[in-house]
Amino acid sequence: MKIGELAERTDVAPRLIRYYEQQGLLTADRAPNGYRTYGPEHVERVTRVAGLVRAGLTTKLVKVLLDMEDAAAAMKPTCPRQVAEQLAAELAGIEDSIACLTRSRDTIREFLARTEHAALLSEAAAR
Repeated sequence: MKIGELAERTDVAPRLIRYYEQQGLLTADRAPNGYRTYGPEHVERVTRVAGLVRAGLTTKLVKVLLDMEDAAAAMKPTCPRQVAEQLAAELAGIEDSIACLTRSRDTIREFLARTEHAALLSEAAAR
């Protein structure tokens, strides 16, 4: 598939897909005419990269994480201490965000449950 189709499937702009490639997060195959071509595995990769970036990771840290995942898949799990420290700090930040969002969700859910609009909770859960 071409970059436009990949962009459509992943809801990521072509310009951003090119940027991911420049950052070493994605490697496109090339057709004889020089056009980028992508396969189904690229859909998963772009979706993963975009999700990590939206979660607040820098592209530099995303690259480290993806490289580690690739190494683990190749049965070579290793990383330098500095990278491990970065990842541990990032993990703590993600866990703090999850805890904050969980508290907010629970507060909203409890509030709605006490109102005449409690049925909205089951409607939202059905989606």
